[in-house]
Amino acid sequence: MTDMLGRALGPSIPVLTQFPLSLPSVVTDPNQLESVLLNLAVNARDAMPSGGPLVISAQAEELDAFNLHRLKAGRYVRFSVKDVGQGMDAETLARATEPFFTTKGIGKGTGLGLAMAQGFAEQSGGRLIVHSQLGAGTTVEIWLPAALAQPQVETALTPPPNTSNRRAISILAVDDDPLVLMNTVAMLEDLGHAVLEASLGTRALEILKGEAKLDLLITDHAMPGMTGAELIELARAERPHLPAILATGYTELPSDTQTSATRLAKPFDDLEKGLDIALRR
Repeated sequence: MTDMLGRALGPSIPVLTQFPLSLPSVVTDPNQLESVLLNLAVNARDAMPSGGPLVISAQAEELDAFNLHRLKAGRYVRFSVKDVGQGMDAETLARATEPFFTTKGIGKGTGLGLAMAQGFAEQSGGRLIVHSQLGAGTTVEIWLPAALAQPQVETALTPPPNTSNRRAISILAVDDDPLVLMNTVAMLEDLGHAVLEASLGTRALEILKGEAKLDLLITDHAMPGMTGAELIELARAERPHLPAILATGYTELPSDTQTSATRLAKPFDDLEKGLDIALRR
């Protein structure tokens, strides 16, 4: 993730890593883990407006049944993302993982970063723990259960065979949140697809007009100037049979929203499945 973190954080945030020579494997979704770490890193950047080091570390831990973290007894890997930023007071810390709660101001954050990280940790059988003190920085820990059976070294170093029959396709990804857009592009590229990106609907339409080959459009809904649903309708006026995915973090869309596009909830639980559904419609 070095290149991605470099683009997201900028030169004033050096990234330091602290990992032992070996760690047990964990059973989790690698794309979701990557997305969570990127979100936590961007949160840390925003907490350090004057810059400063960001430390990403991991450590194997053994917990008994009476541990303070309310986790099952067993072996875990504890991921930590630590900043030296402003930190949080007790009241803010108590609400930090609430969906849509943010201290960044209007237009500067979705308030979903820590909530998404907490959901990811719990879905994986682990736990999210946040340590913070006003003026003393913040450390976010993600505890994930270690896999019961560890792979052999030779297996770990050999790329898994590509069992998917899906061909690589050309996708246009649209989102006005640069972090979410970067996340989406990275996940699609990890699946082997070629991705074009746009941060506004107007820019997406320009790309559509100039790009001869495009297999699918995936767009956020709540964007300034033009909603995702409106973008899909305009795009299909040019290309009637273009498969499209409308991605949104909201459970319900406004009652006047009309679109036949495939709906996909954010954060993405199964982006690959969403692509399959959209391409078959």
